[in-house]
Amino acid sequence: MPKALRNCPVETLHLMQRKLLDILACPIDKHYPLEMLEFNVKGDVIVDGVLLCSACGRYYPIIEEIPVMLPDNLRNRKEDTGFLEKWSSKLPESVVHGGKPWSL
Repeated sequence: MPKALRNCPVETLHLMQRKLLDILACPIDKHYPLEMLEFNVKGDVIVDGVLLCSACGRYYPIIEEIPVMLPDNLRNRKEDTGFLEKWSSKLPESVVHGGKPWSL
């Protein structure tokens, strides 16, 4: 689980399911809808993937079924760049080399 979410109460964490995409908006600019890319799926649950905001260019990793939708100042650069390195072959080049808040 991402470090920033380790102290969150379990009841506030939501497994990333496709139906959640209907209610999620970018926490920075409130753009809706977000685009979702799925990398690892178990049934209806997205284990690994990414949410993309086409308006501001931010990406929000889905790691171990949890969408990490934090503002820039609470995100972990090391975790985000590790995510980009791990999934660079499946991510759009615009995210890998120009995504916000971090890129490779």
